[in-house]
Amino acid sequence: MKKMFLLGRSEAGKTSLTQALRGEELHYVKTQYTNADEDTIDSPGEYAESKRFSVGLACFSFEADVVAMVQAADEPFSLFGPGGRSFILRPLIGIITKIDSPWANVPMVRQWLVNAGCERIFEINNVTREGIEELMEYLAEDLPVLTLEQAKFRQRIGVNEWDPLPEGMREPQGIKESQE
Repeated sequence: MKKMFLLGRSEAGKTSLTQALRGEELHYVKTQYTNADEDTIDSPGEYAESKRFSVGLACFSFEADVVAMVQAADEPFSLFGPGGRSFILRPLIGIITKIDSPWANVPMVRQWLVNAGCERIFEINNVTREGIEELMEYLAEDLPVLTLEQAKFRQRIGVNEWDPLPEGMREPQGIKESQE
């Protein structure tokens, strides 16, 4: 299973999401520091809300297989600007929480996450567990395993390691396949 790093503002539903993914009963816990376990890294919302701490988010992202921008469907603004993808060297997904809120504006939040560079977006209700199964299936998918030569080739042509090569392009002869 991919290890997922959650970032987003306070009360976006990051900790509740980790509880829902584990099948736990939801209970409020204020995240005071970054919590890491086997499958998730949960950061305090203040890290995303402050320029002083935002560099720490980039550092934590290196410990994860996928980075998830978490945004509540009823938030009136987004912390994630159009350049959000630039500092993250991992697959970037968006997670929209609180989709059942009477003030939810899912299309607007979805657009914000698309603008931030999210490759895939999940709509989640932590209470009813709607969307949790789809997210868990995504996290269960294996990441590609590359040799150092394959990774260097992809870097030279500007392709992320998790993306397929452009149509018609093949790795040069002599690049060996991964043994895994």
